Amino acid sequence: MFTALEKFPSLVHMPRLTALDLSFNRLQGSIPIPVTAVSGNVLDYSNNNFSSILPDFGRYIRSFYLNLSKNKLNGYVPSSICSASHLNILDLSYNNFSGSLPSCLIGSGKLTVLKLRENQFNGTFPENIREECKFRTIDLNRNQIEGELPRALLNCQDLELLDIGNNQVRGSFPSWLDILPKLRVLVLRSNQLNGTIRDLDGDHGTTNQFPSLQILCLASNRFYGHLPKGWFNKFKAMMENVNEEGRVLGYYTNTTHGFYQDTVTITLKGSDLIFTKILTTFKAIDFSNNSFDGHFPESIGNLVSLHGVNMSSNNFTGQMPSSFSNLSQLESLDLSWNRISGEIPQVLTSLTSLAWLNLSYNNLVGRIPQGNQFLSFPNSSFEGNVGLCGNPLSKQ
Repeated sequence: MFTALEKFPSLVHMPRLTALDLSFNRLQGSIPIPVTAVSGNVLDYSNNNFSSILPDFGRYIRSFYLNLSKNKLNGYVPSSICSASHLNILDLSYNNFSGSLPSCLIGSGKLTVLKLRENQFNGTFPENIREECKFRTIDLNRNQIEGELPRALLNCQDLELLDIGNNQVRGSFPSWLDILPKLRVLVLRSNQLNGTIRDLDGDHGTTNQFPSLQILCLASNRFYGHLPKGWFNKFKAMMENVNEEGRVLGYYTNTTHGFYQDTVTITLKGSDLIFTKILTTFKAIDFSNNSFDGHFPESIGNLVSLHGVNMSSNNFTGQMPSSFSNLSQLESLDLSWNRISGEIPQVLTSLTSLAWLNLSYNNLVGRIPQGNQFLSFPNSSFEGNVGLCGNPLSKQ
């Protein structure tokens, strides 16, 4: 790995170069084509100040892994990138690319990881996904993609992470994705999705829907209505409470260069947290900033391995289900800005892993439970409930 470079190094005397890492330098201008072809492994130009790519750049790339993220690249993605026949992992995120999503990349039969997040891609999601789709990660977060998600995504039977957050995608909740056997992370936040969430029963004549899902983010859309009573019973991976170290959701690059890791942004503990290492043991749901109403389904208590729950800024009513106390690994619970009534269940003091709680601005009444983690929560966790009393509200 080269450091503190301001111009491209000479590679003439490196005829057998298998990995070139020029990340975190001060290189600028057009990304050059290496004099020596980098064959079969890694090419990393990330975290520089490059502003353009030569049109024929892709024709000279023989790499398995190409990372051009966090530069100042703009305009259209050169079509020659699609000619890089050995490419498995492509990261163009955090640039200023524009135009339609390159259909030749979406239709690739080789790519396993495609990261295009935080660019200015627009138009609809191409539908030319191959039947032999190899994608394990598709990350298109923070672009200007519109229209509906194509059902051809069902061709991607190895897909583990789908992040379409912060776009302009329309339509209803894509329940048809439930048959993807390996899908672990589904992020749909901040789009124009709408409608009710219907029960998954009967969609495909199977009871094994979303069998691997561990992170589900529907925040900041236009969903409304009741959550089906048995809906949470479908998420098998969130119901498993096993003691395991967990692996990181990522992929070895088959080189000594190391390990490629997926990232995802989840709103927990009142902030947008970026998880660079997504452990397969981490589980969370975020349904905040929608118009869901009715009571919380008791079945949420079956998701015993959840670490984070955010249901804030909706129209939920009724009492907090005591089944929340089953979530023994819960670290963050946000039910603020709803219309929840009744008392806070005393059994919630059994949640000894709970580090962050927000029940503010509801219609809760009675004395705040005392004991364990509840002794550490601040006034702000309970404010806006005129019927609540007891510590910490008595502390000013």
